[in-house]
Parts: sequence; structure tokens; C-alpha cells
Amino acid sequence: MAALATTLPALLLMAQSASAVTIQGRVTAGGEPVEEAIVRLSSVGLGGEREAKTDSTGHYAFAGLTAGRYVVSAEKGAARSQPASVAVTSDREEQRVDLVLADAPSNKGLDAMEFADKPNFTVAGVVDWTAVGGHGSDTSLRTSEALTRETVALKPDGVRADGFGTMDKGAESKLTAEFAAAPGSFEANHRLGEFYLNAGKYREAIPPLENAYKIDTTNQKNEYDLALAREGTGDLEGAQEHVQRLLKQKESAELHRIAGEIDEKLNDPLAAVREYEQAARMDPSEENYFAWGSELLLHRAVWQAQEIFGRAAQAYPKSSRLLTALGTALFAGARYDEAAQRLCEASDLKPMDAEPYIFMGKVEMAAPEPLACIEPRLARFAHNQPDNPLANYFYAMSIWKRQQLPPDAEAMKRVESLLTKAKTVDPKCSEAYLQLGILHSSEHDFEHAIGFYEHAIEVDPRLGEAHYRLGVAYDRIGDAAKAKQEFALHEEIEKADAAGVERQRREVKQFLVVLDGKATVPPGY
Repeated sequence: MAALATTLPALLLMAQSASAVTIQGRVTAGGEPVEEAIVRLSSVGLGGEREAKTDSTGHYAFAGLTAGRYVVSAEKGAARSQPASVAVTSDREEQRVDLVLADAPSNKGLDAMEFADKPNFTVAGVVDWTAVGGHGSDTSLRTSEALTRETVALKPDGVRADGFGTMDKGAESKLTAEFAAAPGSFEANHRLGEFYLNAGKYREAIPPLENAYKIDTTNQKNEYDLALAREGTGDLEGAQEHVQRLLKQKESAELHRIAGEIDEKLNDPLAAVREYEQAARMDPSEENYFAWGSELLLHRAVWQAQEIFGRAAQAYPKSSRLLTALGTALFAGARYDEAAQRLCEASDLKPMDAEPYIFMGKVEMAAPEPLACIEPRLARFAHNQPDNPLANYFYAMSIWKRQQLPPDAEAMKRVESLLTKAKTVDPKCSEAYLQLGILHSSEHDFEHAIGFYEHAIEVDPRLGEAHYRLGVAYDRIGDAAKAKQEFALHEEIEKADAAGVERQRREVKQFLVVLDGKATVPPGY
């Protein structure tokens, strides 16, 4: 990965500094020095990274640094160290940080996940949300639930978000003409229906595919396409009937996965998870493991989702989607540092893709403490995509989260600049207005804070926190009537939002998992 120090002005100044600050140490594994390990140094607050390689004795060094806070980590192949946080308080100081590599579980002999080691859990049933107790902050739980929904919607690498290609009007005209010339032809009907199916035009696909099916009920490819088209239009019972008919003729992993999709949509998650597991057993592909893990995660079998995503990520180490999903599952189990590491790895695989950065930005904001590897990645996100409002917003919030009291003045100027850019790039970025208001309130500049809060509410009238903080600001300037009005609006929105969240939670059944003969519900909830 290219070091960001060569592109970020702040780190250029750091590297050119005449100071004598050095961070150095050794990298070992099993007590032995590791040669040519890659050591990364991240500057907390400034963003960016520097890299060094260890020599034959396992030694590395970063010289010419300024006082500040840093994170150091090392890796070689599949082995990685835990990130180490370093605080340098003097401009002439040397810090020693030794790092130990731990091997990731070996992929040797794995085409994908081997089922010689059968998962030690069984999904035995479902339970309602009301059967589960409370634990942890509601902010973390809501973030986990939102990230789970976003994880389920992740597409494979290289696939468009809508899953469809560009519709070729010329091809449509040709196929329509062929159908008009031979309306009783199986091939003419099938090709036209398949064309519409691949373009996502499910309703247009069904008539020719249905015609083709009536002409030849034994053609499995056409019946499979018809099942997909019916699923796409919401005719789930019709789709299920065709899939089950095909499965009776000949089982396949793809059919089991589609059956799982349909079962989930029919609100039968127990049948769905069994279909997904069978698909993964028959064909341990990235797609099938992602579907199985996602179903477990969606229904709060968090530990089990971690297991499936973790083992699948070993088998497919270049899958950014699997690493992102694993990060979400780890976050759901309150394993915040590990979640951050997996999301950072996902972003390193696809540095120009926004999704892993957005996930890590949300994780960083919801986690109780700053997460070591995230800020330099968000710095890279903002550098690579300067016109992305979320890149600027999340990087700003990451810097801010690391500030102590009193906060560093230069760091807070950077925060304000990034938030200002976020709302300038996207005038509908309500969260940027809200955070600018909070920043000015912290400086007792309530007049400016009120303006930012009002902008946030104008963009998103349902932003409850903006109403609350606007009420506080009005109270501070002595306008009790307006403060009371905003507090009342905040309470109304919070009650409505809480009711919506509760309704949404009740709609999602949670798996009852049998682990080593003992039934268990999701961890900590």
C-alpha cells in the first residue's frame, strides 16, 4: 500500500522536521526476529501513514518525527501484530515499540471453507425480540442493526449496486422482432424473457418466459429464469413453486441459495438459514458463505455469523465484502478493535471503494473509545475522494473523537474545515451542520451554533438531536420560550423514533442457537 506521507502536506512537514524524535523497535514471531516485515506508522490527528521494512535482525525505525500520538503495527504475509499506541511528548525523544506477529489461521488445503470441521452450532428455532434482555448502549445497538442491513445489501466486487447491466435498445428491438416473427418458438420467447430478466425488467420478462415454459416444461434454465422473474415481481409463492420443482429434479447450490432468499422474504428465516447452509456445503463459494453469514447476522446469531464470516474470509482473503461483513459481525458482538481491523483491511483491498470507509466511520462514532487503525484510513478516504461529503464528515469526527480536554486548537480547526467542506459539497448533509453547531456551542459561540442547528433542521426536520441542542442554545442566550418549543419537538421525535425502532426489531425474528447441546440467544442482548 502506498504511503500517504508523500501526499499529505501535514506529514510532509513532519518528515522534513529537524526534530530528533524516533520510534524504533523489533518485530518478532515465536521469539525469533522477522526480516522484511512491513511496519506501518500512523499519525493520530494528522492522518496518513509511513512504512518501513525490518532488517535481518527484525529492527525498524521511523526518524524525524514530531511530538504527538502514533499507532504502530506490523505484518508479513498472513501474520499481523496488534496495533500499539505511542505518545511522544518531547521534540527530542526516542520511543521503543517491539511488535509480535501472530499467524492467522492457515488456508492450507482450503479451496474455501472445509466442512471436515463442521460448525459446532445448530439453528434450532426463532425467538421474539421481547425474549431478549438489554445490554450495551442503544447507540451501539442501533448502529449494529443499521450496519447489518447495509451488510446484507452488499454486492460482490465488480457488481453494480442494482445488479444489472445497461439495457441495449438495439438488442431489445432485435429480440422483439424475432418473437413477433415466431411467437410459438421456445427460443424466441426464452431469449426475450432472459434479456428482460438480466435488465431487471421482471414484469416484462414473465410473459415470454411463461410462454417458453408452456412450450417446454422440461427446460430447467428457462424455469429457473421464470422463478427469478417471479421473485423479482414479488410473486414469492410462484417463485418458490418453481424452485422446489427444480430441486426435486436435481439439487444445486444455486437453487438452494435462491430458495433461501425466497424463504427469508416469506418470513421463514429458519427454512432460509438451512437452505443457505446447504448451498454453502454443496458449493463453498464466496457468494454462498456471504449469504449464510448474512442470514445468521440478520437474525442476531452474532457469534455464529462471526464464525462463518471469519472462516470464509480466510478462504477468500481478497474479498473486501467478506471482511466488511466480518467487521460488522464483530462490532455486533462488541469486539470493537477486531471489527475496526477487519474494516481497515477491507479498505486496503479496495482503497477507492467508499463502502468499507463508511462502515468504519459509523463504527468509530459508535464505539466507546477511538479505534487505532481507522483515522489514517479515513484520512486516505478524504484524500482520495475530496468531494465526497461522507469522507470529509467521518474524517472530521474521527479527529474530534481523539481530542482530550482541552482539545488541540489546530486539530479542531481541521475538524471545522472538514465539516465545512462536507456541507459545502452536499448542502443536505444535515449531520455536518449539526456537528458544526456543537463545535461552536463548545466555544460558547451560541449565535453561530443556532444558525447551524437551524440549517440541520431545515435539511432534516426529524433530526432529534439538532432540536435538543438548539433548545440548549436558546436556553443559554435566555430565550426560554424557544428553548421549551425545541425540547418538546425533540421529545416528540425521540418517542416516534423509539417506537419505529421497536416495531422494526419486533419484525426481525432472532435465531435460537444450540451450541454444544446448550440453547443460546444472541450475545449480550
